[in-house]
Amino acid sequence: MSAKKSALGKGLSALLENAGTDITINSKSDKSNFTLGNICFIKANRIETNPFQPRTHFNKESILELSSSIKEHGIIQPITVRKIGNDKFQIISGERRYKAAQLAGLDEIPSYIRIADDQSMLEMAIIENIQRQDLNAIEIGLSYQRLLEECNLTQEELSSRIGKNRSTISNYLRILQLPDEIQAGIRDQLISMGHARALLSLKDPEEILKAYQEIIKNHLSVRATENLGKRKKSNNNIPLTLSRYEKRMQDDLSHQYQTKIKIDKSNKGKGKIVINFDNEIEMNRIIDLLEK
Repeated sequence: MSAKKSALGKGLSALLENAGTDITINSKSDKSNFTLGNICFIKANRIETNPFQPRTHFNKESILELSSSIKEHGIIQPITVRKIGNDKFQIISGERRYKAAQLAGLDEIPSYIRIADDQSMLEMAIIENIQRQDLNAIEIGLSYQRLLEECNLTQEELSSRIGKNRSTISNYLRILQLPDEIQAGIRDQLISMGHARALLSLKDPEEILKAYQEIIKNHLSVRATENLGKRKKSNNNIPLTLSRYEKRMQDDLSHQYQTKIKIDKSNKGKGKIVINFDNEIEMNRIIDLLEK
């Protein structure tokens, strides 16, 4: 438990305390009279949103509730921004608070100013959001994917940065392979991460969609979905009775190779041809025949 907390804290604090990203080390003030490195009030129209924001969906009702709270109590926790020149600032973290403050009619936003390059921006925004645990599973998966691709991190390095097991990271990345309809269902909280993992056990996209629709229609639990997946995989592997032609081919092959040969075929059309042998000499004989 302590190791995980340490890893999470280290990931964010290492960025915030880095000499290259901490504006208090680089400069004490600028021409705009902002006290850099401290909390300042910045005009809302000088602040722009974070292009690296991992969250793609903001709950409107939640923002309205926060806006009402801000009207009554003000912003309790300042947002974090970086200066991008010409009295313009870009949000590192706190976009939800920024949106709510705009709705509340605030002209100025309390902000903590830092310097950060694009990679640090991306890392800080994602880590801040992941620590808050309010991203949906698709947003988390996309965030992990961006860290891996855009920051050139390995899964092991990412695991260390955010304090998550590699298997956890892998699961979030795998759900991005699910059909778009199911990803939308995860995003809209129609199904949970547990449902998504259960669906991943099925390989055929058509079977996955059918299982997803059954989950929605019958309000299946995660356990029921897991059992559904097992049944579908089991049904796909039920051997079929061979046709007269397939039986004749099985007999012909057995005669040709002078050993028992069996054709197994499932109702999905997949299967295997099993060649039997009793000893190594017979195995080598069959291999020689196959190579001719």
